[in-house]
Amino acid sequence: MTRGIGDRETVALLLLAAFLPLAITWLRAAGAGGIARLAFVLLAAGLWHVAFMLARAQPPSFAGAMTALAIAILAPVDLGPIPMLLGISFGVVAGELAFGGWGRNIVNPATVAIAFLGFGFPAAPWPVLPIQLGWSVIAVVAIGAFAGVISWREVAGAGVVLVVGWHSMGLATPIATAAAVVLVLLVCDPVTSASTSLGRWLYGLLYGALVLLFALGWNGGTSVQIAVSAALLASLAAPLLDEIAIRLWLARRTNLG
Repeated sequence: MTRGIGDRETVALLLLAAFLPLAITWLRAAGAGGIARLAFVLLAAGLWHVAFMLARAQPPSFAGAMTALAIAILAPVDLGPIPMLLGISFGVVAGELAFGGWGRNIVNPATVAIAFLGFGFPAAPWPVLPIQLGWSVIAVVAIGAFAGVISWREVAGAGVVLVVGWHSMGLATPIATAAAVVLVLLVCDPVTSASTSLGRWLYGLLYGALVLLFALGWNGGTSVQIAVSAALLASLAAPLLDEIAIRLWLARRTNLG
């Protein structure tokens, strides 16, 4: 990202401002345990940022706070400090810092960390998100879309599928809540999501479709586990969706010419 009003730190700060309603709602529900969990993740992620800053002479990014918030809210609980430290380290290093920092990574580091913890420690329980957290997503989307750091196309694409599934397929409220929270914290990351207009629609639709598919066919899958798995697969498909959008645009231009 270039310098100026749209540099990466400005975008990160705007995203953090958009996440404030969700963060406050979660901290009020989680209490002292949530504050301690968030502080631990912030410290662990911050140490890796400082280490890479010293090694590469690069400034740390406010994006690390977004990663820490997502991990604190969505990662499996009751793991203990050592497993959490392993998951945070793997996600932050392999998902972000190894690529040169936020803005150059190809997968959201929080998604990598949470998926690593889920796959590596399958017996650990996943969090149950309060319904109030789902309602706070409305404020997050409003602030983020107004600031231009959250794509309304991705939100609309996922929302259409999830609303249809909620009303016609009996999508459970906990899954809808988790899907909404994961959508804004992980899926709508402006770095790792689709970049073209059509690609963003397809990206949101794919995420919503994967949530419905897993909700209907994954026996034993918890709400957060389902949403995070859908986010991981959708993010891996984002470059392909952009390529499809570009190919269609070129084909249309060729036909018009």
